[in-house]
Parts: sequence; structure tokens; C-alpha cells
Amino acid sequence: MKSNTEQMTDAFPLPTRPEDIIPSLVDRFNSGDVRNQMALYAPDAVFVANDGRVITDHEEIASIIGRDIKLGLPLKTNVRHVFVGGDTAQIIVDWSIEGKGPDGKEIRLGGSACDIARRGADGFWRYIIDNNQGTAVRQPA
Repeated sequence: MKSNTEQMTDAFPLPTRPEDIIPSLVDRFNSGDVRNQMALYAPDAVFVANDGRVITDHEEIASIIGRDIKLGLPLKTNVRHVFVGGDTAQIIVDWSIEGKGPDGKEIRLGGSACDIARRGADGFWRYIIDNNQGTAVRQPA
């Protein structure tokens, strides 16, 4: 019998090409389980919070991402560019999460992300920097 981690890996294989990172991210996000999305993050990955903080703790990253996943609304994306240099890729993507939240209120989240991914020794691509607001000006909290 397979463990939960092995089953998740089967359901959401890690991307082997940089252009497959965003489709994998969307599928994982829309699965409703933050663990699926967190599998896309390298152990040394960082997340740039909306207030400009750089977060390295994966539990905190999962908590932030989990809040958006728990809204139950689909993530939509438009990939603008994927630039690759060796085992590193920069991904520019417009994203949105829109609709009525669990409380019935209208939700409109989105931005233009500037993310960095790296191909690991195992051949799979994972996030090393998740900067979902890209070049947006941030003010520390």
C-alpha cells in the first residue's frame, strides 16, 4: 500500500520541464489540499509575503497559501514568460482568484508573479522563490 505522500506524487507528478511548473501549480492549488502545492517547493525555498517579508519556514508558507486554498475558488493563470538558464527558470505569470468566498462575500485576489524555480538533482523542477506580487511595491508591516 502506498503512503499518502506517494499517492499525492502519483496524482500530481512533479514537473520535468520548466513550462510545466505553472500548470502543475494550478492543478495542485485547485485540488484543495495545501500539501499538494507545498510539494512544489524546494527545501530551501522562500516565499515573499505581501508585506515584503521573506519567509523560509515551510509551515508558515503553507499557512499563507492554505488561506487562499481554503477559499474554495479556482486559481487562474496566464503565463507571460518562462526564461531558462541551465537549471534555473524565471517565471512571469499573471494570476487571479475570484468569486464568492465561503462567507458569500466577493473575493478578488491576483497579481503578476515573478518566481524562480530550479531543477533538482532528481530532474524535477521546484520553486526556490515564490514572489506572487512580482514587482509590486511593498511596505513592511
